Amino acid sequence: MRRILSTAAATLIAALCGSLLAPAATAETNGVTVHRASIPGSGGVTLRAKVIEPTGESAEPRPLLVMPASWATPNIEYVGAAARLAYESGYVVVSYTARGFYASGGEVEVAGEEDVADASEVIDWAVANTSAGDENVGMAGISYGAGISALTAASDPRVDAIAAMSGWADLVASLYPNRTVNASGAELLLGVGELTGRFGDDLTELENAYREHRTEEALHLAGERSPINEIDELNANGTAVMLANSWQDSLFPPKQIADLFSGLNGPKRLMLAPGDHATAELFGAAGLPNHIWDTAARWFDQQLRGVDEGMADSAVEIQPSNGSDWKRYPDWRSVTDHTSTRELTEPTRRHLFAPETGGLSTESDTGWRHSIDSGDPTLANSGLVLVSGALQGYARIPVGVSVPFVDRDDAAVWATEPYADGVNVTGTPRLRVNVTPEDESVSLFAYLYDVGPAGNGSLISHKPVTLRNNSPGVRSRVDISLQPTSWQVDEGHRLVLVVDTVDARYRDESSGGEVTFGSSAERPAKLRIPVG
Repeated sequence: MRRILSTAAATLIAALCGSLLAPAATAETNGVTVHRASIPGSGGVTLRAKVIEPTGESAEPRPLLVMPASWATPNIEYVGAAARLAYESGYVVVSYTARGFYASGGEVEVAGEEDVADASEVIDWAVANTSAGDENVGMAGISYGAGISALTAASDPRVDAIAAMSGWADLVASLYPNRTVNASGAELLLGVGELTGRFGDDLTELENAYREHRTEEALHLAGERSPINEIDELNANGTAVMLANSWQDSLFPPKQIADLFSGLNGPKRLMLAPGDHATAELFGAAGLPNHIWDTAARWFDQQLRGVDEGMADSAVEIQPSNGSDWKRYPDWRSVTDHTSTRELTEPTRRHLFAPETGGLSTESDTGWRHSIDSGDPTLANSGLVLVSGALQGYARIPVGVSVPFVDRDDAAVWATEPYADGVNVTGTPRLRVNVTPEDESVSLFAYLYDVGPAGNGSLISHKPVTLRNNSPGVRSRVDISLQPTSWQVDEGHRLVLVVDTVDARYRDESSGGEVTFGSSAERPAKLRIPVG
């Protein structure tokens, strides 16, 4: 069994961290050396790197791991994880700062062609200047480093295996879900990027389009940088792909990652855990005990070193948002045992603190219409970027709402009956409802809550959708796949669906006109609840 963190490894990590401030360029301790390097990247750009390598002679070239740093983060990010991998398994690890950030040259290219070319140049340099060979090459990274790793693996067949943590599969689906701008996420990325890096032309174009509300004009740039569009190349290269993300990731939510996983036909693994962007694996990067990084080490040992880690029968591993034990499945389809379909009956304008009267029924309804006002916020919301998900991940404190106080003039609310034995909601909830907007554009935000007897709700999943350039007064059918989730609903609790028109995380298009929801015998409104 792999050691979680031995005393020797802990000593090594401390020495490596101390060497970052030491005047010497090279440090050696416990059989591993670490030194700074300036690596020529694409077009002559210099990339600042840290190289961690086992000491002593090796009869054969050592396996190589290349780790691009995260967005706005220098190459010290992975020093602890790199120390463990070098010390315990004999990897040569090269961690480098992506172009445009900190001391690395060039400009920020948002995982463009130059970033991919840089990663290949780093592999070339490591093969020529370290004890690593090019027969067993892996890449790993968090966030920006994860995206660059996946894109490089599609481009460079020398990359045999990757571990992409808190990365993206589809930038459009992540930052522009259902034609709705994730404004908080965009502001966060742009803000820290401007503080730590130098923007290139493509990123400047993206920022200008975002500021001027011309988002769709720049979407081709996001598409070109999305690994989901490189599935054929990843499959052709036979790349072994490990993906790890968080249920509450506010930048790169889990559905697009699950979609990428489902499209891969080579060796693959998917891990989903409570938390927000990069929080689930953050401490593992520093070398502290962490299940995701431990699994990544086993993944590379199996794929690059030929060590049988027995991972073939559990391709999917998930930790429920309000639980602690990891659950294993052979594939993504097996995560959901079956789907419970509930028809949406007419929402009720209930009195405060009166019992919920249903609305998510197992019985069919002949038809109804129900209107709300758009443009006004309600208590329902998706929480604060990074903060809310981190609270869920570390302290199991969910985004909450008092359902009795959700204004029924500005939101539609539906509820199940209390579950007598509880239920495990695991998979992707899917909503279908007929919508008639009064204005040309309107944003809708769907929230699924676990609600206790006192009316206090915990957010399980959510998803926005923006209807643009509609014909006012014309009915359309709206299908929304909420974010995948794994959540245990306790005995006596209900599931409550809330749909309103404003969420502070997103840039909404709701202007104050009415929005009418409806259902008919021919086109019934439904919520499909995945039950695991």
